[in-house]
Amino acid sequence: MSNGYRVDSALQSGATTVSFGERFQSSEQFDHIFKEGMALVERTAAYLDGPGRKESKGLAGGAGVLYATESMRLTTRLLDLASWLLIRRALKEGEISEDEAAKKRRRIKLQAFGRPAHVKDFASLPEGLRSLIEESFSMHDRIIQLDRAMAVARDADVPAEAVANPVAQQMGMLERAFASKLS
Repeated sequence: MSNGYRVDSALQSGATTVSFGERFQSSEQFDHIFKEGMALVERTAAYLDGPGRKESKGLAGGAGVLYATESMRLTTRLLDLASWLLIRRALKEGEISEDEAAKKRRRIKLQAFGRPAHVKDFASLPEGLRSLIEESFSMHDRIIQLDRAMAVARDADVPAEAVANPVAQQMGMLERAFASKLS
């Protein structure tokens, strides 16, 4: 019995794959990332309204413009992340349907513009702002991965029998190629 046969047999027998996205959304780990994301939003708001405002007044010329630009990018990124988290939580809690969640999700742009490595003079920004920006990108990257995993779960509505198995196809091709060479 070859590996390809076993995979095909599993698909034909009605075996189902477990969706990481669906399981994650209903787990305590999702609750943790939700709390972590919302705490980052709160810390950022407190920083920008308090210490950040004071630090920005001390910046001269281009550094002041850079601070304003990066703080707006940070705020936009965090609003998108918070929206994503709130939609996923509402879906988890049964407050909205899968269709409503998909419609709301399409309005969110999880874009990663303004990475620190691409921003000229990023090091001239106050440490507090730089730290929050870096933390927001870390959270952004994690949420992008989760969003992709959950999108796979949404796209998995196609019956398993209809999905082509590329591993089994490759194994079959190899078996046929070697069988013809040995004959």
